[in-house]
Amino acid sequence: MHRTESFAQSLRKLSLELQEVDFAQRGYHAEILLTADTLRDFARLMLEAEYFLVFMSAVHMSPAIELVYQFAQFNSQSRILGRLFLDADGVVPTISDIFQGSNWHEREVKDFFGIVFQDHPNLEPLILPEGSEDLKPLLKEEDKLKSCQEVSWQPAEAEGENEAAEPSGSEKS
Repeated sequence: MHRTESFAQSLRKLSLELQEVDFAQRGYHAEILLTADTLRDFARLMLEAEYFLVFMSAVHMSPAIELVYQFAQFNSQSRILGRLFLDADGVVPTISDIFQGSNWHEREVKDFFGIVFQDHPNLEPLILPEGSEDLKPLLKEEDKLKSCQEVSWQPAEAEGENEAAEPSGSEKS
C-alpha cells in the first residue's frame, strides 16, 4: 500500500477526514477537524508519518476557542493543520509527551487563554507571573468576539471588485 493511502486509511480509522485546501491561499495543504478525544491519536499518527510540530496556538472567537496545530514534513514539504474547538474553560489532553516542542506552546496557551492541558508535566506559568492564573489576557469580552465565519478564510472576491483606487496624480512605474 502506498504511504499516502496508508496515512489516509489511518485517519479514517480515527473518524477523521482530511480536507485539502489551496496552499497559496492558506499556507498549508490540508486541514483536519479534531476533538479532544481524537487529538492524541492524531498526534501519534503525525509522528509515525514523520511530521513535526511547526506551531500550536489558539484563537478566541464566538462560540469557542479554536486550538490550531500545524504539522509539516521535511521530505514532502506537506503541511497539515489540525483544528480543535473548546469552551473557554475547556480541558484538552497534552501532546507534550508525543511532541516535546508542544510543551511551551501549551503552557503559553494556558497562560493567555486558560485552557488546561490534562497530564501536562509542568503546566506552570510560562510568561505571566505567579498568581495571575485568572488573568487570561487573550480572552476577549463577549461583545468584542467575532464569529468563526468572520475570522475564517473566505475566497477572494472576483478580480477587479475590490481593488483599491490609485491616488489621484500618482503614476505607476
